[in-house]
Amino acid sequence: MNAPLPIVATPPYHFIGGRFVPAATGFTLPVIDPSDGAAFAAIARGSAADVEAAVAAARGAFDGAWGRCAPAERGRALMRLSQAIAAHAEELALLEARDCGKPLRQARADAAACARYFEFYAGACDKLHGETIPYPEGYTVLTWREPHGVTGHIIPWNYPMQIFGRSVGAALAAGNACVVKPAEDACLSLLRVAQLAAEAGLADGALNVVTGLGAEAGGALAAHAGIAHLSFTGSPATGSAVARACADRHCPVTLELGGKGPQIVFADADVDAALPVIVNAIVQNAGQTCSAGSRLLVQRSLYADLIARLSERFAALRTGPAFADLDCGPLIRASQRDRVLRFLDLAQRDGIAVAARGTIVADAPAGGFYVAPVLLRDVPATHRLACEEVFGPVLAAMPFDDEADAVRLANGTDFGLVAGVWTRDGGRQLRMARALASGQVFVNNYGAGGGVELPFGGVRHSGHGREKGFEALYGFTALKTVVLRHA
Repeated sequence: MNAPLPIVATPPYHFIGGRFVPAATGFTLPVIDPSDGAAFAAIARGSAADVEAAVAAARGAFDGAWGRCAPAERGRALMRLSQAIAAHAEELALLEARDCGKPLRQARADAAACARYFEFYAGACDKLHGETIPYPEGYTVLTWREPHGVTGHIIPWNYPMQIFGRSVGAALAAGNACVVKPAEDACLSLLRVAQLAAEAGLADGALNVVTGLGAEAGGALAAHAGIAHLSFTGSPATGSAVARACADRHCPVTLELGGKGPQIVFADADVDAALPVIVNAIVQNAGQTCSAGSRLLVQRSLYADLIARLSERFAALRTGPAFADLDCGPLIRASQRDRVLRFLDLAQRDGIAVAARGTIVADAPAGGFYVAPVLLRDVPATHRLACEEVFGPVLAAMPFDDEADAVRLANGTDFGLVAGVWTRDGGRQLRMARALASGQVFVNNYGAGGGVELPFGGVRHSGHGREKGFEALYGFTALKTVVLRHA
């Protein structure tokens, strides 16, 4: 069922200053295939010394060739990178599927999205304008946006290429030089993209990738005095630690820290349209998605029928190795699989009913980290399964009575990243969109095909700041006000 081993195009080195370099210590870490639990490559185990070298290289690029690059020329370089990613999309997809365990079609979609991010931000480089501000006679007041300098990017393992594209693409477009620390579980595609960036003509040091453990390389990056802005995607607990490290030196941060997205289905919804979207929103990437629709709130009069129809779809879902390209691949590592299984054990202990469960295919490798998709029904609103991020293919369903009840349940967690509303009532659509505590609200759809153009970020424990779209460029710049007196 597994395809042949994809070529690992990158050595177990960091990418610093436009070339591959080994870890200062010479240490490496194994790369594990989630589909069978076996090591198939290695990455450099970075330390503070490697981060220091990467920040110095980035600073040199910002003070030199990259910082002097005109916006239009910077855009051309990013467009060449976008084209290179597109040209190498299959290679990158193979690397990411093997590295992350995601079905190959998902990895291909991620490679296409990464190329699209750089395409979008390439076109924005020379369009980041300032303003003039009306002021008393005798004065002219201008504003313009300046890059921070060297920006740090801590990238998670669930969508390496996509999150790299939306974070690093915007930072480079704004004129910053970047130091990237990918999760130790998923580095290979990003190392290859960094190599492609150098081949596309980005100045040496404009983009640097340091691999290694979060507590070592990631901690050193968050605490480094040379980082002027840090972007982090990950868990709330780690995000808090990152924010504290940055706060000690007043470094601004963008934090995207997960979610517990509600899909709210009213009795007048187009159920035929909603069903496949609801399923995809929880099984995509085996549920390891911050914006996953992991809670299903259904108006009581529709509840039994919708659960019955949804159960048929869940029962038909298949889980297996990445290159089998099924509905779900494995989870990223054994500890993540075990965490999801503990949630399911908790559901069984507390008497929460399993409405339907998918299957793990018979020939899935025994060492893989598999969990079949599960639909749970009648989950109490205060239960951990309704409030905490499982980060696996587990959908928690519960009924509601009316709009007020739906809002109460939807807003009943600490998170607020993405929500979905399914109703034909136009007034209700707008009322719900306003009432939901969420950074994004989708009405009669969910996810909008990736939405490169759509500002993305959370409220509450889901974090702060915005990525994606033109809005991201504002976070990667500082606004300067210039007041000229000429009377």
